[in-house]
Amino acid sequence: MAAQSITKALGSQFKLGWKKLGPGEDQKVLDYGEKYKAFLNASKTERLCAENAVEMAKKAGFKSLEEAVKAGEPLQCGDKVYALHRDKSVLLFRIGSAPLNQGMLVVGAHLDCPRLDLKPMPLYEDSNIAYFKTHYYGGIKKYPWLTLPLALYGRVIQKDGKVIRIAIGDQADDPVFCISDLLPHLSQKLNQKKIADAFEGEQLNPMIASRPLSGEEDGTAIKATVLKYLNDHYGMTEEDFASAELEIVPAGQARDIGFDRSMILSFGQDDRICAYAALSAMLDAADKPQKTQCVILADKEEIGSYGNTGMQSRFFENALAELAALQSDASNSLEVRRCLSRSFCLSADVTAAYDPNFPDTHDMHNATFFGKGVAVNKYGGARGKSGGSDANPEFLAKLRKCFDDNGVTWQLGEMGKIDLGGGGTIAYMLAAYDMEVVDCGTPILSMHAPWEQSSKIDAYMTYKAYRAFFNHLS
Repeated sequence: MAAQSITKALGSQFKLGWKKLGPGEDQKVLDYGEKYKAFLNASKTERLCAENAVEMAKKAGFKSLEEAVKAGEPLQCGDKVYALHRDKSVLLFRIGSAPLNQGMLVVGAHLDCPRLDLKPMPLYEDSNIAYFKTHYYGGIKKYPWLTLPLALYGRVIQKDGKVIRIAIGDQADDPVFCISDLLPHLSQKLNQKKIADAFEGEQLNPMIASRPLSGEEDGTAIKATVLKYLNDHYGMTEEDFASAELEIVPAGQARDIGFDRSMILSFGQDDRICAYAALSAMLDAADKPQKTQCVILADKEEIGSYGNTGMQSRFFENALAELAALQSDASNSLEVRRCLSRSFCLSADVTAAYDPNFPDTHDMHNATFFGKGVAVNKYGGARGKSGGSDANPEFLAKLRKCFDDNGVTWQLGEMGKIDLGGGGTIAYMLAAYDMEVVDCGTPILSMHAPWEQSSKIDAYMTYKAYRAFFNHLS
């Protein structure tokens, strides 16, 4: 056999996804992209993501787990339930025919993304301009946030329990907000600094007003303009910021990139591209599976999964215990532990696509590329795999067969060169339950930037991979 034939027959076959589509499937890719963009536009915060995910689940026939627990009716094969946790995290379950103690098929993603949060007392005035003070959330580069049109989203809870929802900046007639930058004529000293040192977190304060309120004293008259606006439109006082959760995010809609409209530009694709794929795959999965299926849409991944809505909290275990209690054969903690230990899980998070503008960041033999489908990262972590989860080959063999048998375009890779950094996901937290876990998600460019880029074929193949996992992994 000639060397070229051996390479063709025995070498890896990671090819462009567009070239491997079946008849008419290219239109499915484009249609999926439109639905995904609509989800992004409606889901600028983790709370909105959770709210929209629940609405999609309800329309697909999912019922509240809390209501099922109150009713006390046993769950049967094919039943579909959801759990909304503190309006920030969501769990979806489709009950299988096999006892719960035989394990589940789990896809776990996260809904939060890097952004700017308002500080507890954010409003101030300086040099005839009113500002909001912010505290950045997650790992960001600071300079890309300067001079962008910005929107304000979130909610305020007043002392009487009234909930005020705020969304300013994305409607056609809305104002936007903006963080100023230093002009090049005056930035000679700034230019001498390292990028990491040139911009400080305390400088990321958007301008929000500059017209003084009549009758107010200089120095506070512009701040008073903002207070009056907030009170007139929302019934707020300054003290209400103490019980508020308000986020500054890029203003604007998800857009197509390229003459061929093959890519997507949007805020929040890490990790809403995988969250939407997991949600869609669950809604489209087989009605009566053998094993119970589960989707986790968690909060707080970008800051270590801490807090009572993050993956390190017990909300997943608690919901699973409630689920088990509704099945007569799985009503004790030992059965729950057996379920977790016998489960297979895809940690659904994005990875770094190779960027030819920065060619020295990846080992080209182990990089993931735009257009080659969903990426499987055997391990995460940094440098010596520190803080990561390393998948077992027995599980990877099952996954390869599942993807190949069901027309999923997929690729193998890792997050850049060994000594440059790396990244973490919720995989190691799920592996702590003794599950079989591997990172499996979409390669994107400009990760953690205000505007991230993805390939529509990769987004679609991520959905297709998760659906195949639910329907066909054995």
